[in-house]
Amino acid sequence: MRTALAVTGLVALIGTLAALVVQADTSKLPPASQRKHVTYAKDIKPIFDRHCVRCHGTDKQKGRFRLDSLESALKGGEDGVAIQPSDSARSMLVLNVAYLGDREMRMPPSDKGSQLTVEQIGLIRAWIDQGAK
Repeated sequence: MRTALAVTGLVALIGTLAALVVQADTSKLPPASQRKHVTYAKDIKPIFDRHCVRCHGTDKQKGRFRLDSLESALKGGEDGVAIQPSDSARSMLVLNVAYLGDREMRMPPSDKGSQLTVEQIGLIRAWIDQGAK
């Protein structure tokens, strides 16, 4: 019985998150970078290290979400999968760092650091669109 309730709750949560992604106005997203080969280690990890791992890293995992390794980033957190490989416009991570997602999920929060630049968001989008490898 508990398992059935947990599965039902999880299905409802996934549906809610999917609805939030669909409701976001993706036309306001910064464009993906035109760079041909964006890599996690060279291009993306430094952005995450500077802006994200204070709250989503080894020492602290808000929302059980980590961005200090590729495997952790792709796994997602308690709110589900944040990165949709090959589809940055549907990736919660992109919507949240572009401040287009749910108000409470906008990252980094205004009291925790500066918002990512258009160029940084564009690199993250390109990395995801290129398969998030």
